[in-house]
Amino acid sequence: MKKKYEFVKNAAGRLVPTEVNGKAQIPFLGVHGHRPTGQKTAPPISSCSDYPMDGNKVIDSIAEALKLAGLKDGMTISSHHHFRDGDLVMNQVFDAAAELNIKGLTWFPSAAFPCHGPLVKYLDNGVIHHIEGSLNGPLGKYVSEGKMDGLAVLRSHGGRWQAIQDGEVHIDIAVIAAPTADMMGNATGDRGPSACGLLGFGLADSLYADKVIIVTDNLVPFPCIPWQIQGQNVDYVVVLDKVGDPEKIVSGTTQLTKSPDRLHIAELTAKFVRAAGIMQNGFSFQAGAGGTSLAFAIYLKEMMKEADVKARFVRGGSTKYLVEMLEDGLTDFILDGQTFDLEGVRSMRENPGHINTSPFTSYNWHGKGNFASMLDVAVLGATEVDVNFNANVVTHSDGQMLHGIGGWQNCLFSKCTILPIPAFRGRIPVIVDAVTTLVGPGELIDVVITERGIAINPLRQDLIQATLDSGLPIRPIEEIKDEIDDLLGGIPQKPKLTDEPIGVVKWVDGTLLDTIYKLKQ
Repeated sequence: MKKKYEFVKNAAGRLVPTEVNGKAQIPFLGVHGHRPTGQKTAPPISSCSDYPMDGNKVIDSIAEALKLAGLKDGMTISSHHHFRDGDLVMNQVFDAAAELNIKGLTWFPSAAFPCHGPLVKYLDNGVIHHIEGSLNGPLGKYVSEGKMDGLAVLRSHGGRWQAIQDGEVHIDIAVIAAPTADMMGNATGDRGPSACGLLGFGLADSLYADKVIIVTDNLVPFPCIPWQIQGQNVDYVVVLDKVGDPEKIVSGTTQLTKSPDRLHIAELTAKFVRAAGIMQNGFSFQAGAGGTSLAFAIYLKEMMKEADVKARFVRGGSTKYLVEMLEDGLTDFILDGQTFDLEGVRSMRENPGHINTSPFTSYNWHGKGNFASMLDVAVLGATEVDVNFNANVVTHSDGQMLHGIGGWQNCLFSKCTILPIPAFRGRIPVIVDAVTTLVGPGELIDVVITERGIAINPLRQDLIQATLDSGLPIRPIEEIKDEIDDLLGGIPQKPKLTDEPIGVVKWVDGTLLDTIYKLKQ
């Protein structure tokens, strides 16, 4: 029987449950409304007396490592997603848990991908109780249909770090897939046959989890340098034949668009950045991994060359396009949070200006500053935007939960946030009266760019004034929406949703921003 939930209205006017997966919740109090109290959490104290004096922590199998780590019913297992759709480890971890007859686990990945589809059977038979992490592919479909026992909890990358350090999520066992490691557990992602770049999304897990297991397919003599994960935080090391397919880190959205409309949107976006006076020597930007955002980076690169402008840093997700900018001398640094292709992996090894970072330095809202707000412009995607500039990235207009948040929420704090999006997808308008799921409050979305015009948030009078005489097609967002609706034959129907929650969206401070509901069958 499905649990009954009590709801409260938050500061965004959205109904959110007072309790999620047995834990009391704080409703969203406004973008800057919540201030944490107390101390950061900490892992248990360990003693070198309990570990091999020769440093050799290698264990024969994943199952043996899980048993030594004390795996029990109801525990939380975490993992990172730097292999994206090429991960070959976590299915084996839950295979081992099933063989050990373990039930009621919480999986806490930084993201799950279609390659994790086989885990549906463990949601069905109770090995996994629920997943707190971004969901794609078969797992997203499964949860959208209301089949998971607990609620999905969707957090940004920075929000995940915040949840771990604040004690909101306690990790019993962290499993960190590492392309290269030594016998002590020092590990890196930028080299080895399965090199995936950096391991920043697994760093919090290594620092805060009770037990940490490194899984590698490239065991090297001590010391593994550079160590992105430190062996002093690792309990066990397991060696497999292969931990990941690096070719599949280039998956999902990380493909350059070939659509003429979307290339036009990308060009308009670069022209807007130039016209608004953002593109100046020493500026900084982040472009998402979507096809339009990648094309924007190419147009911007050419404009920078023409104007003899150099960026101080660009923020990645690194791609070959950002690497070209670094190697062409158009930026001093790539501050990389996730490597999106093999050129990014190579560059991280070879270029001293290609820096691996973690969500702690870039995105964690409960820290003493992070560099997301130092970005001059962030160019991101969205599934929906409404006339109040609120945005959605986790569900579509049909209510299906098919995407994760990633670093998207964290990037909204840049000095100028731009969403270049098509006017419609499959004859479904992207600009709507009200977003299906609220993921980004409208006060943080500055510009929406479609092939039918550019809408600037009225809160940004500075941008409106800066682009008055630019010749760009700047229009009110309501006017663009009405034109799209007329073209497509009227306002689209709202998705038919039940009152049964299947998941929640967290804000960057750990408060509850919105609820995701099961679709009517």
